[in-house]
Amino acid sequence: MTTNPPRTRRTSPSRDAEDTSRRRYFATLAMDRPDIAMCRATTVVARAVDAELTGYNVTAAQHLVLKMLSDVGPCSQQELSEQLRIDRSVMVGCIDGLEDSGLVRRERHPKDRRANAITLTAEGLVALAEVESGVPRLLDRAFQALTPAERKTLARLVAKILEVK
Repeated sequence: MTTNPPRTRRTSPSRDAEDTSRRRYFATLAMDRPDIAMCRATTVVARAVDAELTGYNVTAAQHLVLKMLSDVGPCSQQELSEQLRIDRSVMVGCIDGLEDSGLVRRERHPKDRRANAITLTAEGLVALAEVESGVPRLLDRAFQALTPAERKTLARLVAKILEVK
């Protein structure tokens, strides 16, 4: 009876630890293609935000909604969606979750009877304060590779791209 030798798993050349050109590909690509680099950086930041917010029972979108309502007062869902750049279909679920949690309430909009105004509740204000207390940790986690001066430069450059003044 002959026995077959144990099979060895073939390694893809792209997984070869010695192939430094492949390992450095993204770094080179990012220097040539800032669009791709920003998309990847967005993913890194989003993961840091999600990791920080898990203890607060709110999503990143819900945090933004609470913050805007606190800063500017009651808003329509459409206004929140446009200003925060959150898709309208996502905004509906976001507001539903906040309302179910008692953090916001829907009221008739004082200037447009066809729309609802989303209003921050007292509980929402408390929840926002808790989340905001974690923002320094969130920023440190998301931007740990940057110095404070580099963070300011990044914020200025991104605002320029977004034409935010």
